[in-house]
Amino acid sequence: MADIKLSIKNLCKTYDKLPALNDVSFDVYDGEFLSILGPSGCGKTTLLRILIGLLHADSGQILKDGEDITNIDAAKRGMGIVFQNYALFENMSVLKNVEYALKIKKDTKDGAREKALAILERLGLLEHKDKKPGELSGGQQQRVAIARTLVLNPDIILFDEPMSALDVATRLMLRDELKKIQKEFGTTCIYITHDQEEAFALSDRIMVMDKSCLIQIDTPENIIDSPANDYVKSFVNENLRKKIDSLIKYVR
Repeated sequence: MADIKLSIKNLCKTYDKLPALNDVSFDVYDGEFLSILGPSGCGKTTLLRILIGLLHADSGQILKDGEDITNIDAAKRGMGIVFQNYALFENMSVLKNVEYALKIKKDTKDGAREKALAILERLGLLEHKDKKPGELSGGQQQRVAIARTLVLNPDIILFDEPMSALDVATRLMLRDELKKIQKEFGTTCIYITHDQEEAFALSDRIMVMDKSCLIQIDTPENIIDSPANDYVKSFVNENLRKKIDSLIKYVR
């Protein structure tokens, strides 16, 4: 069993007296790809924002490598994030987008250009280095966003539904690339999605959420074979079958 990279203990968050997270606790293992799966409004994005440090929990604790990071600034957590809408600077080239992340921090400014070029080459983006984001496809823009995160060498990367705006063919291609990147860099990944088929294709384990609560966390196989309750059985298994049937029709 791998070491525990991140330990979340009893996180709670309330908005206008309504719970967004209700006593959520789980561990993430070093090098693991964990997907957090659930419908809109279940609390998964709130959880991601608390983990990265963009939002503070009302109570609970976050430990990274055994260190309490609950109240540490986002920039000092050693985590990266890839947003749904890419969040690229439209007026900058691909290369400048990637090296910008290095240049704004004193300890990574030296050699920023060389590091950016190296990561673009490893992700097959070097030929696009002088293009603006608007000249790229959605899949290419998402790879640039991933490159911008990886160049900072985070040991945990959070993904906020990064493929939801892409077409089926691009999602399938980028999904394979994402797994290759994760294996090559050995990065711990936490992936937010509402797409059952996507979660099962990518993940070592899946965490199913509903109404601000953690319902089940387990391997994809165990969730299929032993759903924790009727909600997991319905939301995951039945919807997964529909997704797979739709995908088969698309491929044919």
